[in-house]
Amino acid sequence: MKKVAPPQCLQNAFEENGLTQIDVFEFPEGTHTAVDAAKAIGCNVSDIGKSLVFVTETLNPILIVMNGADQVDMNKAANLLGLPIRKAEATEVRETTGYVIGGVPPFGHAKPVETLIDKKLLEKDTVWLAAGTPKTVFSLSTRDLRDVTGIETGVDVSA
Repeated sequence: MKKVAPPQCLQNAFEENGLTQIDVFEFPEGTHTAVDAAKAIGCNVSDIGKSLVFVTETLNPILIVMNGADQVDMNKAANLLGLPIRKAEATEVRETTGYVIGGVPPFGHAKPVETLIDKKLLEKDTVWLAAGTPKTVFSLSTRDLRDVTGIETGVDVSA
């Protein structure tokens, strides 16, 4: 593990939100999945916030920041949004967020993305999140996550 600089888009988001003391860590073994990240960090998989990108039938991107131990229930998410959704393709993830799958942070994206956050994740005090690559992460209090995203109440979209 070593401390590294985040991608510029994420660094800008940190600065814009007064998060100037955030440390980004790189793990050579990778943090591509929530399980990989938990193993690398040495935490419970439920302490990982995985950022998953979906697309509605009208092609609007939706980011769901999910508790790492759970899966998204596509039907629950679609019902909540009022539109059918599908998983975004790798090119759609990159085009929308500016990041590759496995490295998408919950904010600091290339384009605005409607975001939902799992209620179980927001029950945590601190979570670990992807920092722009499948090998980098940062920790953040859920209070700061709420402040940055503007989301106070989590949703139940877990399977």
